[in-house]
Amino acid sequence: MAAAQRIVIENCSIATVDADDTEYAAGHVVVAGNRIEAVGAGKAPEGLENVVRRIDATGHLATPGLINTHHHFYQWITRGLATDHNLFDWLVALYPTWARIDEPMVYAAAQGSLAMMARGGVTTAMDHHYVYPQGSGDLSGAVIRAARETGVRFTLARGSMDRGDKDGGLPPDFAVETLDGALAATEATVKEHHDASFDAMTQVAVAPCSPFSVSTELLRQGAELARRLGVRLHTHGSETVEEERFCHELFGMGPTDYFESTGWLGEDVWMAHCVHMNDSDIAAFGRTRTGVAHCPSSNARLAAGIARVPDMLKAGVPVGLGVDGTASNESGELHTELRNALLINRLGAHKEAALNARQALRLGTYGGAQVLGRAAETGSLEPGKLADLVLWKLDTLAHASIADPVAALVLGAAAPVTASFVNGRQIVEDGRLLTVDEDAIARSTRAEAQRLAQIAAKG
Repeated sequence: MAAAQRIVIENCSIATVDADDTEYAAGHVVVAGNRIEAVGAGKAPEGLENVVRRIDATGHLATPGLINTHHHFYQWITRGLATDHNLFDWLVALYPTWARIDEPMVYAAAQGSLAMMARGGVTTAMDHHYVYPQGSGDLSGAVIRAARETGVRFTLARGSMDRGDKDGGLPPDFAVETLDGALAATEATVKEHHDASFDAMTQVAVAPCSPFSVSTELLRQGAELARRLGVRLHTHGSETVEEERFCHELFGMGPTDYFESTGWLGEDVWMAHCVHMNDSDIAAFGRTRTGVAHCPSSNARLAAGIARVPDMLKAGVPVGLGVDGTASNESGELHTELRNALLINRLGAHKEAALNARQALRLGTYGGAQVLGRAAETGSLEPGKLADLVLWKLDTLAHASIADPVAALVLGAAAPVTASFVNGRQIVEDGRLLTVDEDAIARSTRAEAQRLAQIAAKG
């Protein structure tokens, strides 16, 4: 790092989220190139070479960038619909519209989803895209292009569905793929876009959608494909009581046992929601180190229930946070999930002992890195890790009277992002994106949402 250009950040509170939860009331972070070079108390070391910028971060809290572990970007253009439905009825209501998306719609929706997250402190995002209508264009490429332009680190969970309406599934038949077609397209996406390097900006996971819309063979062969290619696996699991009933009726076992029978438990797997899990299910996830993307706002919006996050953490299950699709979490912001994860879990059996502010921050940072398989590279502020970090402004009316900066961030109003860095590059300044035009994205997402609504109305 001797020849790398350096950015020195000083005079801020720091929550490193390292293994010891090290914090500094007033400290420094030194970025060299795309890596964190130093983190510590007080001023930065004297005599640093190639310092191109010094930031006086008085009144700020520095944290690792937030990491989103579950999302459906395309839903940005179907927000505010079916607002009083449970999950099953919501899916029935919206699939006929979703089945008519095309490449320009998906690109605009991805831009909107990414922009909203990035301006709110997300530095690593993921998208579980599983709707590939026939003749709709290069949807995976559109999502990846939007992520590259926004400047966030990104995982595309290349989804798939092969159980359409005629086979007892929820999606229309013209919106699903064949078994062979889905596997071939997924493999092609991995080979074209997945980067396995330490500082990769784009990675790909294999991600059949859910038991409701995927055949057993697609799950089984999808797991085999992922492990042959050396990439991670993602799907929805144990989201509702209806899914539990569906799996027992169709397969003679609950979702966790079904997933295990198809090769879908393991440290290379993470599942979204995992709301309805019994002690045995949680123990299986802990034993196999299968990860969970906890989506508290979406779970509440769709009345799915309260996931047993404290019990998962006690069992050793890696847990991160997810926005989920913005048709079930219209805000589209991950930093609100820090607060909602804490509050909603305190409504469960553990009450005030469920989660504290630092555990919530860990879910949104290091926990997310674990779930995405990138804990060695990001998720905490430590020398040698990638320079993905956020400066939160906590000296305004909204937060200034809260002495504990982590409590201010998690429990207070949404904190302004003064600066967000990804791979050592600043992408947000004073709450505005530096990489893309937010106003232009707002116009394009509105236009594409209207176009989709018109197409869907025609049937």
